Formats: sequence, C-alpha cells, structure tokens
Amino acid sequence: MEFKSDKLYWIRPPKEYTVTDERIEIITEPVTDLWQRTYYHFQNDNAPVLQMKTSETFFSFTVKTAFESSWRFDQCGVVMYLDSDNWIKASIEYENEEYQRLGSVVTNLGYSDWATTDIPASIKHMWYRLSRREDDYCLESSLDGVNFKQMRICHLHKGAGEISFGVYACSPEHSSFKATFTDMEITECKWLPHVSGV
Repeated sequence: MEFKSDKLYWIRPPKEYTVTDERIEIITEPVTDLWQRTYYHFQNDNAPVLQMKTSETFFSFTVKTAFESSWRFDQCGVVMYLDSDNWIKASIEYENEEYQRLGSVVTNLGYSDWATTDIPASIKHMWYRLSRREDDYCLESSLDGVNFKQMRICHLHKGAGEISFGVYACSPEHSSFKATFTDMEITECKWLPHVSGV
C-alpha cells in the first residue's frame, strides 16, 4: 500500500490547496473545525479532510506537518475520518505566543474527547504516526521523524473493516494559515504487539 495522490479524495475541499505525491498544502478557511458535543455542547463538522481508503488491518501512516499558525485553535495534522460521529485526529492547536497544545481527539458515536500536553509556541513542525491493529489505534508524535512518543492508544467502535485516513487542517476562529504535509509514508505496523513478561 502506498500513499499516492491519485488515491486521495476530499471531504469538504478547501478553496485553496495543492496536492502532489510529495507535498500537500492547504490554506485554511475561518470557522472550520472538527468537534462533537462534549463539554462545549456544539457540533462542528466542516474542516477539510484529504484521505484514502483501505481494508488493511495492520499498518502505520507517517506524515510531517509544517504550519504558519498564529491564531487560537489553528491546527493541522493526521486524521482518520469515518463519518461526522466517528473519527480520530492528532495535531497541534495554537494557543498564544507562549504555548500551544499537542493533542489528540477520539470521537466515538458522536462524542469527542481531547487529550493534550503543552509545548512551546515556537515549534512549527511535527511528525505524526497513526498505526492500526484491526479496530484499535495508536497515535504518536515526533520532532525529528525518528524518535516517536506515544500520544494515546484508543479503540474506535466503527473502526473495523474498511477505513479512511489522511490529513486535515482548519481554523476554528476567524483566521487562516498555510499547512504543509510532506514525508508521507505507509509501512508495516510500527505499533508492535504487547508481550507480557514471564
């Protein structure tokens, strides 16, 4: 399985974008987001998503993101979007000039959660790795594309069988920025099975 541009399809394409096998650029539009219900009670499902389909049950997808975000909640990253009520994303959300939030969201059956850690606002690139083991998933991040740190392990209730995965970018408030995606690679599953000690 290869990550090829001719296999990709848009959910809500942005007005401005560039897509090749080596590079994807998205110019975000204001008031675009992905979130369902929890805490805020609102439902936002209008962010552009570019992804491909697969029935492969064991694999890893890696991508490097570079971003020029400078407004609260600006974000871009990796996504596995099945429908408006069932999806996973990992990204950095800009907060202010001091810090931003490296985090992940899992939305199961119409309810989102958000797990985060604060990182310096000076960071303007990040690698992400999404790994699949049947209907369970692992999200990881890396500053150098070599050393990855686990962000979360999760289960998606509708994550068995054929899925779709790729990248997204959005600006929930009144802003716009350029998100760039490179180094896209699909490999054997890097999330190894857990082996208990004897």
